[in-house]
Amino acid sequence: MMERMRILIAPDKFKGSLTAAEAAAAIAEGALRVYPDAVATQFPIADGGEGTLEAAVAAGYEERLNAVTGPILAPLGAAWAIRKSDGETVTAVIETAQASGLASMEPTPENALRAHSYGCGQLIAAALDAGATEIVLGLGGSAMTDGGSGALRALGLKPLDAAGNVVPLGGGSLAEIVSLDTSALDPRLAATTFRIAVDVRNPLYGPSGAAHVFSPQKGADPDAVELLDAGLRNWASVLREATGRDVNVPGAGAAGGFPASFLAFTGARLEGGFALVAGLTGLADQLAGADLVITGEGSMDSQSLTGKAPIALADAAREKGIPVIVVAGRILVTLEDLARHGVVAAAQLLDVASSPADAVANAGKYLAWATTQVLEGA
Repeated sequence: MMERMRILIAPDKFKGSLTAAEAAAAIAEGALRVYPDAVATQFPIADGGEGTLEAAVAAGYEERLNAVTGPILAPLGAAWAIRKSDGETVTAVIETAQASGLASMEPTPENALRAHSYGCGQLIAAALDAGATEIVLGLGGSAMTDGGSGALRALGLKPLDAAGNVVPLGGGSLAEIVSLDTSALDPRLAATTFRIAVDVRNPLYGPSGAAHVFSPQKGADPDAVELLDAGLRNWASVLREATGRDVNVPGAGAAGGFPASFLAFTGARLEGGFALVAGLTGLADQLAGADLVITGEGSMDSQSLTGKAPIALADAAREKGIPVIVVAGRILVTLEDLARHGVVAAAQLLDVASSPADAVANAGKYLAWATTQVLEGA
């Protein structure tokens, strides 16, 4: 009897229209129209930003929900996930976008200065309470530019001003900090492995730092940018005085400088997002049994070629001699560009939808349709 074709369907999210899991389901529908007897494994992927939690849950992590303080103090519900491995390691996965996400805040200059990461710290505390020995932090979609100070505040740290008062939450107050009271800092932090998914190389402060590069999209005007940058510079100085560690390193500027606080007070490691998530979810095992890989994302562009999840997956498949098909909302690179990464065929929703707005509004339908068309022509 002929062995059934094994198709690994592993897309990233289609931002603004489909989650990675929804995209995988639509692609599977289209693929099975062409190969009805195939084994189509749906396996959402992520590159360490938004979607990391979803990929972990799809791979078997247990999803949990906690009430936390949002980035401008309004309460919200934030999801995270946890799984115990065969050994002693208990791994939790936390996304900054869940507890401290830009989606829960209007991007204004005032809010850009007020926004904080306190809710992320509350999720870390919940993970520690649940027995986590390893915490994976996925960065992306964040509202704050507070250097991770809010998260440490939730874990017991008290940043003090010259009068010995605890400063307000938010990046706009970082410049006021002169010392740290660490007496109540959660002692479990020192014994916990922190793995931070970071793909940007921006330092904490300076012209290419968190404030100048990322805070304008969070509502910061030029004056707010300068205040936030000065605050991050001061925060780095205070952390260095308290711990002896220089936190102004490449990657520390991600998610409003969130890694800085954990580089100072824990043994945190900055890791490439796709490789980190792939290892957590067991992607290599899925890839090993595949005859064909179908991947995609909302916009396949020049940034995608620098190692975002779908192209990183394509590279991994190419090394194993597995052909790859890309189906994306739009494709802004050439087929020659994609071929260098092992992609043998590609399709975009814009070719089957009546307009970009139609493609976004009915992405699932068009994704299934485009998948069928590209497979029939491959």
